[in-house]
Amino acid sequence: MTGVLQPSAIATTDWLVILPVILALCGAAVLVVLSSVRDLSWGLAIGVAAAIAIVDVALVLRVLDVGPVAMTMGNWLPPFGISFVADVAGATFALAAAVVVLVLLVYLRMDLPDRARRDGVHPLILLLLAGVSGSFLTGDLFNLYVWFELTLISSFGLMALGGRNIQLDGTVKYGFLNFLATTFFLIALGLIYGLVGTLNMADVIGAAPTANPAALTGIAALLLLAFGMKAAAFPVNAWLPASYHAPPPGISALLAGLLTKVGVYALLRALAMILPGSRDLLDPVLAIAAIGTLLLGPLGALAETNLRRALGFLVIGGIGACLAGLALDGEAGLAGASTYVLHAMLTITALYMLAGLVEAVTGETSTRAMGGLYAAQPLLAVLFFVLVLAVAGVPPFLGFWPKLLLVEAGIGRWSAGADGLALALWIAVLANALLTLIAGTRLWAHVFWRTGREGVEAEAATADLRPLDASQRWFGLGSVAVLTGLVAALGLVPEPLMAFGRLAAAGLLDPAAYIAATGLPEGMP
Repeated sequence: MTGVLQPSAIATTDWLVILPVILALCGAAVLVVLSSVRDLSWGLAIGVAAAIAIVDVALVLRVLDVGPVAMTMGNWLPPFGISFVADVAGATFALAAAVVVLVLLVYLRMDLPDRARRDGVHPLILLLLAGVSGSFLTGDLFNLYVWFELTLISSFGLMALGGRNIQLDGTVKYGFLNFLATTFFLIALGLIYGLVGTLNMADVIGAAPTANPAALTGIAALLLLAFGMKAAAFPVNAWLPASYHAPPPGISALLAGLLTKVGVYALLRALAMILPGSRDLLDPVLAIAAIGTLLLGPLGALAETNLRRALGFLVIGGIGACLAGLALDGEAGLAGASTYVLHAMLTITALYMLAGLVEAVTGETSTRAMGGLYAAQPLLAVLFFVLVLAVAGVPPFLGFWPKLLLVEAGIGRWSAGADGLALALWIAVLANALLTLIAGTRLWAHVFWRTGREGVEAEAATADLRPLDASQRWFGLGSVAVLTGLVAALGLVPEPLMAFGRLAAAGLLDPAAYIAATGLPEGMP
């Protein structure tokens, strides 16, 4: 290393990479200080989330214009300074997270209990956004651990707000297994630092080829376990359907839309970009985990009668699609995984929000006690059906395009070398699409198409359905309609999505520009 300081000052526009995190942290602090002024908290939270979304838009445009941008604390070159680096994948995911939080805050306006406002739901949401944004934009593995911890603590608080027994039960399951995952991650960080002497992602990329490959593969396996637990991958995914149905629907939507996607992003960053050689050795493990996750998710949804628990299994099935892209590797596979993350952040959030409206109309959480909503709430029925088709990957909806890329990657790899794992993976992707369609349409039929509750004589029409009040229509249904409209528009005009996938995959496969952005020469040990 020729020096320890970057040779030039950071461009003013490159400070955009840290600004989303600063805004979220400062916004949460201000909301805590003004907690006694409850009428201001929602408006301030909306303002902060909107400002973060605007900054993220500017950051995405900056990255598309000049390539990856970085800001290193104190201008100290790695491994001394903590770097924040935004490439196409990180910046776009951060923007999607900000959009999700902004829409969720509007949704929560419809019937947020006074106790939740009193207990600090809005500061916790902004802290969660800070953790998620920091995870997407950090260029340092230990800093990633810090943002994971912030995300975990804030989500732990959000799940427990209200204090109902079912919430406490779900929070304990969620918290214990995720704390275990972060412990594995911390152990892996210590091993990486002992092996290569740095935790800066760009620095590790340069140092990894000179390290012991067997030791690196063991560390990569530990990272796969840690991030796989956070992403709810098979076989360490039992915590998700046991916990995501417990908090209020808006909080469930926030957690389902963001948290597992951070785990997938960390897997893509760690195994596809930082340790690609170790990823190749772990290929069979990745393939088995992907196939198990792809099939377990929709099968669990088929067997489930609690609406939001069933949606939790659909979340798991989507994680399998992301793992399949990582296992298939190559541009098409990684593009499919990246675009699926973006799709799931929007679609799954909207689906959980819609489930909250269904529960408000029926007063029930079990699909056995639901029915008759098609006649009573036709718009809910249409929106739910569109989102189910998007999750299943039915063309031309949004979920079709990532799965098309995954199938293309599987067929290409299999035809090139008669790879049995590739064949199994793309068949599993197709099976997941079919099973998800069956599970989703089964939910739709039970909730909306069936006349009345299960077990009622001749399934007589449900008489006690509650109409949505004005607040639920404007804030709840309106926010769901906006997200669903975005999902439909991206499905009908997929060129921006496909371009994002190709650019994200190229950045993961060839990190030269990512390394250069931090001030390190390419391949520097």
